[in-house]
Amino acid sequence: MRRSFSIFSITVLCAMLSCVALLSAALLSAMLLTGCVKKQATPVTLNVFAAASLTEALNEIAQLYKTAAPEVTLSFNFQSSGALQTQIENGAEADLFLSAAQRQMNALAGVYIDDATRKDLLVNSVVLIVPQGSNKGISSFQDCLTSKVSLLALGNADVPVGQYAEEIFKFLNGWDIVRAKASLGTNVKEVLSQVESGSVDCGVVYSTDAATAKGVTVVADAPLGSHQPVVYPAAVVKDSPNAKEARAFLNFLSTPQASAVFDKIGFTVIK
Repeated sequence: MRRSFSIFSITVLCAMLSCVALLSAALLSAMLLTGCVKKQATPVTLNVFAAASLTEALNEIAQLYKTAAPEVTLSFNFQSSGALQTQIENGAEADLFLSAAQRQMNALAGVYIDDATRKDLLVNSVVLIVPQGSNKGISSFQDCLTSKVSLLALGNADVPVGQYAEEIFKFLNGWDIVRAKASLGTNVKEVLSQVESGSVDCGVVYSTDAATAKGVTVVADAPLGSHQPVVYPAAVVKDSPNAKEARAFLNFLSTPQASAVFDKIGFTVIK
């Protein structure tokens, strides 16, 4: 009698286990169909080519993006917009381009960038700075045309901040005077560094660079109407293998979290 009971119990147990297995398989299938089981995101490295003046802001925003998109690693290439333009034209592996001027983005339009993704992100301003504690009496852009300034730092011809500086001094009818005593930098950070070190009497940079620097004093804003607006456009690079992720990060740059970082540093965010 005990043997038959044992066989019966085993039979029932096997039947129950089969039912559980079938139910588990059915539940898993249902979860997959309804998206309840989240597929593991594929890791992506996003190559972001950005103007040097965006260094502090984007490095801080990158920390925020780790939460928003943990599968994405942001790899920044910070240089002058002109140098980045040339690299993209020469086939550098870039997914997203953020320029400090329209000129460089316009040069890439139609061929190297996805024009449908292009948008204006930020506005900046141009200022004149001197080394902290300077006793030269420099207080305006006009002073750069006088004997108060023996040497000043400017961005070179393919650097947006240098192009804006040229516009300003041509507006003041003093470009020939200024360029004869200019020490050129390959990007705005080099210009800033020359002023911080005291190797020049003054320099022309963006207000955001001056705000995040130590050892410099802003003595003047660029005269009203003396240069083109300092607008930062951005676009996904055409044929980027990570276009979807590049668009997602570009969109993130307009979110309240990213805007708060830009505002803190001194950029005006374009709504």
